[in-house]
Amino acid sequence: MSGESSLGAYLSANPAGRLLPKSNPPGKRLNPMTDNQNSMPKRLWSAIPVALLVLASPILAQPPAAPSPSSQQSSGTQDPVGEKGGEKRGDRKGKSKLEIETGTVNDRLFEALPNYGTVENAKKLPPISTGQKFSLATAGVFDYATYPFIGFLAAIDQANNSPQSWGQGWGAYGQRYGASFADNCMATYMTSAIFPSLLREDPRYYQQGRGRSSSRAWYSFGRLFVARTDSGHPRFNYSEFLGNAAAAGISNLYHAPEDRTFARNMGTLGMLVMWDAVSNELREFWPDIRRKVFHKKLPEDE
Repeated sequence: MSGESSLGAYLSANPAGRLLPKSNPPGKRLNPMTDNQNSMPKRLWSAIPVALLVLASPILAQPPAAPSPSSQQSSGTQDPVGEKGGEKRGDRKGKSKLEIETGTVNDRLFEALPNYGTVENAKKLPPISTGQKFSLATAGVFDYATYPFIGFLAAIDQANNSPQSWGQGWGAYGQRYGASFADNCMATYMTSAIFPSLLREDPRYYQQGRGRSSSRAWYSFGRLFVARTDSGHPRFNYSEFLGNAAAAGISNLYHAPEDRTFARNMGTLGMLVMWDAVSNELREFWPDIRRKVFHKKLPEDE
């Protein structure tokens, strides 16, 4: 689920992420589907570095914009969500209404990929409503960075002529684009909004933020299996696995007939969960990467 996206698809590709397959994150999650299970890993690992470079390079080349007077003024105000949660959170300048209401930050991964649903510097927050869960999922699915990433994944399928029954040409590319977009959409909504609402689970990802790298890596991986309920108690992450399984099943409605097999469905489920795992790790360590690699200070460092 994206609280464990949203880049799971997203990276996200995917949210609910999931990184879509994304399971990206959140941004959940973009999730590439292939015509056979053996070709999935090759396509996935070839897609990740190139897509991240294409999306992030133009943004990273820009100098950081000076903060506006209005954003400076807003940073000094109290965050009602963090105040209710009993934890002091590092304020970020220019936060959106959705971020303020849900206690999250869209601290874009590599300054480009969406990162909705991430909670920084807080261990406990008030539960979010069903409407807010759907708003987080919608923000990840329709984020501006999603469209070129989906286009890149569709281009890979076009080059591989996968699936073969769709052939070539702009019409075939449109089919592949639509299928990839639907994969990300279904997985993000299922894991970040629909099942969390039905099962009363919190789709947000709470960063550990401190401690040894091994401890934090294990923590972020464990969020695939451990969810936080709306009441704040831990339990098995039903939304992650039931949601991704439902998304994989629904994908049979619009994928090519040769892709409607048990093996392809199981491969899709595994890919969606894997994207969510990648998304969680990026969400956990992105503040450190930004500070140590890109030499950008965090608000709490200033």
